[in-house]
Amino acid sequence: MTTRYRTVAAGAILVTLGVGTAGCGRYSIGSLKGQKAYKDANELYKASDWKDAAAKYEYVLQQDASRKEVYFFLANSYDNAYKPSRAGEPENDALISKAIENYQKSAELDLNPDMKKLAMQYLVAAYGPDKLNDPTKAEPIVQEMIKLAPSDAGNYFALAKIYEDAGRYDEAEQALLKALDANPNDVTVYVQMSGFYNRQGDFEKTMESLHKAADIKPDDPQGHQLVATYYWEKAQKDHLLNNVKKKDYILKGIEASDRALELNPDYIEALTYKNILLRMQGNIETDMAVRTRLYKEADDLRNKAMDLGKKKTSGT
Repeated sequence: MTTRYRTVAAGAILVTLGVGTAGCGRYSIGSLKGQKAYKDANELYKASDWKDAAAKYEYVLQQDASRKEVYFFLANSYDNAYKPSRAGEPENDALISKAIENYQKSAELDLNPDMKKLAMQYLVAAYGPDKLNDPTKAEPIVQEMIKLAPSDAGNYFALAKIYEDAGRYDEAEQALLKALDANPNDVTVYVQMSGFYNRQGDFEKTMESLHKAADIKPDDPQGHQLVATYYWEKAQKDHLLNNVKKKDYILKGIEASDRALELNPDYIEALTYKNILLRMQGNIETDMAVRTRLYKEADDLRNKAMDLGKKKTSGT
């Protein structure tokens, strides 16, 4: 699992942040023109008409430079108009440059803390691997975000991803550990750590993190099933395991699925994975009677999962 700041639907930003078109006491001719243009720009933005929206937001600022909230939407319009596949083309590259310039202005000038945060997140994304791929520019922005919100785990995740992408694995781990220090009971921190350790090939630390995540919310069947899924993956895909170790992982996976099913007997994913794990156990079982019993139990679980799936599809 990886974490980068990601874009969201254009209209959702306007709705979430409550951006309106009220005049806020502005009665000059320029302000009134800017107010109407702002409304028009927002409609273009919601319609994903990025270049026209950018032009209209530019006009808004020309009429009323006090509208600091416009800088983010101007930046995001340029950002969305930019095409990474056309990097190197002057006209296209100018779009991401304008996006960065206006994200910076939004972060510096907008008095709304939510807008400041959003502008900094998108600024980091602009320097990310999908666009300009310049982690040296992204890192100090995330560091500043951590200073502004030291308990926000997402900022530590973003910093860890920058370090991991750059091969700075020790620093990536330290960033995640700092996230844990700031949020010791946050399940998402442990899940992020498990993903990092899994990518590093450290299975024991991966599972330690997943078990801790499940322990924080013992009544959530998904946490236990996630543990089972990782044991299944290890037993299934690591061909260097001997049968003793493979069986150990299989049994631990079954145990985790059992915990999930105790909480939700109709949990289709848990039924499916326990079915697979039982078959894997049967495949390495030398006692034929035990193997037959394991296969029978697996068949029953598979059939139950299929029946539940059919009912869910039909809405019954």
